Amino acid sequence: EINKVSFGTRHVNYFLKSFAIILVVVAFSGGICFAKTIPEFERMKSLVGEWKGTSEDMMPATVTYTLVSDNSALMERLVMGGESEMVTMYHPDGYRLMVTHYCSAHNQPRMRSQTVAPVSNSITFDFLDITNLSAPDAGHMIKLVVTFGDKDHFTQEWTWREKGKENTVVIHFERKK
Repeated sequence: EINKVSFGTRHVNYFLKSFAIILVVVAFSGGICFAKTIPEFERMKSLVGEWKGTSEDMMPATVTYTLVSDNSALMERLVMGGESEMVTMYHPDGYRLMVTHYCSAHNQPRMRSQTVAPVSNSITFDFLDITNLSAPDAGHMIKLVVTFGDKDHFTQEWTWREKGKENTVVIHFERKK
């Protein structure tokens, strides 16, 4: 009996040590996908809270940012004038930031951030693809630029394309206190 227990314990210890070494090797080789720190996502997370704004054509806007899904995604809830609320989700996608915009036009454009210079005060998201587009020339968002002022001010520039024509709406936000 003693030899069987001793033999079994040695094998279990060997297995655990081997498993730990394999786990460390795989983790450092990139074989296991751990969350990466993306500077753009960290910058966007600084917007958590409530904001009031005005577009350049004097339309009022409110936006709220909330971290969701164990802080792995940032949810934006935007209301412009009397329009219905729109939700935009920001989340890491490799070394870039992905955006899915749930538009009041009933479509869902996805945009991905460009490579950002470390000293840049803005993040530009370019059109990647879209779901639920009613026709190829139907209106949808194709670009978003978020520009950071100070901790209490930022700007959004949403570019809309419809029937080959583009229109950009610029909204300046101030943190609610």
